[in-house]
Amino acid sequence: MQSICADLEAEHADLDQLVSHLSDEQWELATPADGWAVRDQISHLWYFDQQALLALTDADAFAQAAEQLLASGDTSASVEPGRSLASRDLLTAWRDGRRQLVAFARTVDPATRVPWYGPAMAAKSFITARLMESWAHGQDIADAIDVQRVPTSRLKHVAHIGVRARPFAYMINGLELPPTDVLVELTAPDGSLWQWGESGSDSVRGPAVDFCLLVTQRRHLLDTELQVEGERAKQWVGIAQAFAGPPGGGRPPRAS
Repeated sequence: MQSICADLEAEHADLDQLVSHLSDEQWELATPADGWAVRDQISHLWYFDQQALLALTDADAFAQAAEQLLASGDTSASVEPGRSLASRDLLTAWRDGRRQLVAFARTVDPATRVPWYGPAMAAKSFITARLMESWAHGQDIADAIDVQRVPTSRLKHVAHIGVRARPFAYMINGLELPPTDVLVELTAPDGSLWQWGESGSDSVRGPAVDFCLLVTQRRHLLDTELQVEGERAKQWVGIAQAFAGPPGGGRPPRAS
């Protein structure tokens, strides 16, 4: 638990460095998420860090809040609070919220089941999901301000969630999960190989960063160097999502 919390803090720090020196005008830049500016991405993370802390500390209160959010049909509630704050105040609020979350998470048994908007998760996986969210929304901000981020070994957490979420992707799309595995072989930032699943006729291979961009629906398959073999693998990459909630709309090819 200490290790994943340290990695989450590192992911927070990288994103903080990306936004801390932005001008007020840059906080209003449009991101690839339709209708969302840079400030909305940070507000979204701030909101769900608060909800994550609530899920860890008061499951009943979280269930009530989650029911209200899901009933609304979207996540607009996560961006509205940030739109009423000056950029510096939003940055401070996000910093305070994420620090409170990590501080409490460090005290939690990693096996503790934590409720969320999809299936409940063990606390370690729950915090890993917060890292994935921070990285994914950080990508939207990087795209908005035209910055290339340097991939890190923390991508393994994001890729792992993407692989483990395969059954959820089928379920949320109303599809039956095929009985066979898909082999996932990814080249890590340091050149080593990360692997999930068994060898077979269905596989996904390529750069880890591209797989992470795909499963967080930040890039279309055509904008990656991933090699997808087999009908089951092709079906999966078309619906893959590493995040909870309804099926994401994905992103169109960047060339279109």
